[in-house]
Amino acid sequence: MNSISTVAKYLTDTADSLATEILDEILDKFEFTIPAEEIKQAIVVYKEFIGILGEALTSTDIKMPEGLIEWSKRNGEREAALMGRISSIIRRYPDTRLVFSERINKIILSFGLSAEDVIFVNKRLNLMLDVSITETIIAFERLTDNIIKNRQGQINELSAPIVPIQEGVAVLPLIGAVDFERAEHLINKVVPKIPQLRVECLIIDFSGIVTIDAEVAGHIFHIYDVLRLLGINVIITGIRPELATKVVHGGIDFSSFTTYSNVMQAIESIKLN
Repeated sequence: MNSISTVAKYLTDTADSLATEILDEILDKFEFTIPAEEIKQAIVVYKEFIGILGEALTSTDIKMPEGLIEWSKRNGEREAALMGRISSIIRRYPDTRLVFSERINKIILSFGLSAEDVIFVNKRLNLMLDVSITETIIAFERLTDNIIKNRQGQINELSAPIVPIQEGVAVLPLIGAVDFERAEHLINKVVPKIPQLRVECLIIDFSGIVTIDAEVAGHIFHIYDVLRLLGINVIITGIRPELATKVVHGGIDFSSFTTYSNVMQAIESIKLN
């Protein structure tokens, strides 16, 4: 009976041809198209994968192929960049695992290895494939989270513009749903810009708000206090009854606020003063 080291040497020596044959079998099973560049890279990765598998069979320390890890990461990042779905990548793995397992098992059985050795080889093989899946998913989620975060930042910028309407006067229209993240954006990003624009009076208009809770409203009304400390007069407009009720129930005192039904009324009051 041959030893497991014989199989390990065979895998290392024939990694080139095995990589091509295994890839061809995998592609035959796929019912979807794989980009040519990815196929080209897959041959390189599979070659390294098989070579490292051969080394792993005779070592107690399992070293994952750097090429496999990087390739897996690129797969995840590419799909995320295209706003694709992680399922479009993961669906390849069952066929990939099946072809690899069948081919590797044929090899080790042809060398007459024991059942114990067959189990050992399959454990190493499946571990390496699982690492590949894990790295792909982590890379996909990481880049997807970054894309969403960046786009949310852009949305926040567009949904809270400071609009000058005359010298020293500007309107800050609040539009859409306001959550804690948007409230933080207003406080940390929008408010610091207001003094730079030489605004003496800011009209904060709530008429475009779809949803807001009392806690978030409290954060936004905190802007009122900050701007007053900076010497900027603040006028609140567009407060609907339901929002006013939430704010009052949230313990916010309206008595010190200058409020009007709409922006037009606020502008007229400024002209009169």
